[in-house]
Amino acid sequence: MASEEKNNRKKIDNNHEDEVIYFPEDRIEIIKNSIENIIRAIGDNPEREGLRKTPERYARALTEVLSGYFQSPEEIINGAIFEQDYSGMVIVKNIRFFSMCEHHILPFFGICSAAYFPQGKIIGLSKIPRIVKFFASRLQVQERMTEQIGKFIEEAINPEGVAVHISAYHLCLAMRGAKKEDVKMETLYFSGKFERDFELKKIFLQQIRDTSSDNINSI
Repeated sequence: MASEEKNNRKKIDNNHEDEVIYFPEDRIEIIKNSIENIIRAIGDNPEREGLRKTPERYARALTEVLSGYFQSPEEIINGAIFEQDYSGMVIVKNIRFFSMCEHHILPFFGICSAAYFPQGKIIGLSKIPRIVKFFASRLQVQERMTEQIGKFIEEAINPEGVAVHISAYHLCLAMRGAKKEDVKMETLYFSGKFERDFELKKIFLQQIRDTSSDNINSI
């Protein structure tokens, strides 16, 4: 029981040490009450049959979608870093993700690809998609998310270089404001060898563009 309470009280963000921490059910109740007020504010009745359970459903869905606040980087890697004498490029591409825009709290979704040049250490294959999901599962902007993924890989294994590419559709652009549903946003992060060598950048982009456009359109 003590272990469970300790887990429930984890900091939701290491960059905000003074944030108030809630137990899971308290968090659900706070979000639920807020959604009830939103439903009333837009002119509907949260007590009618179709909406009666919506606030709790939304609260539980939101905490699942934003689960990145309740995890730690150590849980993501879970020891899956291995000594390996391999100096070629490692590419993990076409990782589908869903995130939430922090400006409008509307979804954005797309494809992420990452590459690195090992320097004596590699990451377990399944961990790259988990890293992407970790940073996607919080209120985000695509630019910061791209950089966070790259820097996380750097800190984890100290490679000779990292490249990250994200291509995504943003519903805040498609559903409101400009209402441009066909517009994609692309962001890139390069470090080390990728940052210094134009040919390596070109190889990485050629490798990921072969299939990324088809995959994002099928989400």
